[in-house]
Amino acid sequence: MSAAAITVAALLVASPSITDADRIAANGGFLLGNAQRCRIDDSRITRAGQLIRTLISVTALDDKTEEGATARFSAFFLVSSVADPKSDKLVASCKRITAELRRLESHRVDLPLVGSSDVDLPLVGSSDKERPESSLRPKDGE
Repeated sequence: MSAAAITVAALLVASPSITDADRIAANGGFLLGNAQRCRIDDSRITRAGQLIRTLISVTALDDKTEEGATARFSAFFLVSSVADPKSDKLVASCKRITAELRRLESHRVDLPLVGSSDVDLPLVGSSDKERPESSLRPKDGE
């Protein structure tokens, strides 16, 4: 398992992340895989995974990009969630993973960007002021 995990990790790192969705997937998979390894509460990992899934979906240019990014997330999650005690490879500290997960949990998603008002996520960059309707946003039927 260890040799396979190292091989997959090397291939994933060697393949360029050319889209935002790929970068979010790789970073999110690494973070949540390590959170799983560190035995952080499953409900926190699930909520963070839903946020990452939303971010991947929003940043993906098309369905193919989204599928690729989702596969990348899964691969990084699986490789990061298992630490081989016999290996000399570096493993992220659980203290650092907990701090990074806390940072991710504090992120907010702008609901108009997501396109669904029933998503229970806080807003990013929102203020108490009402945002004017942008002329660059798609209108009904566009």
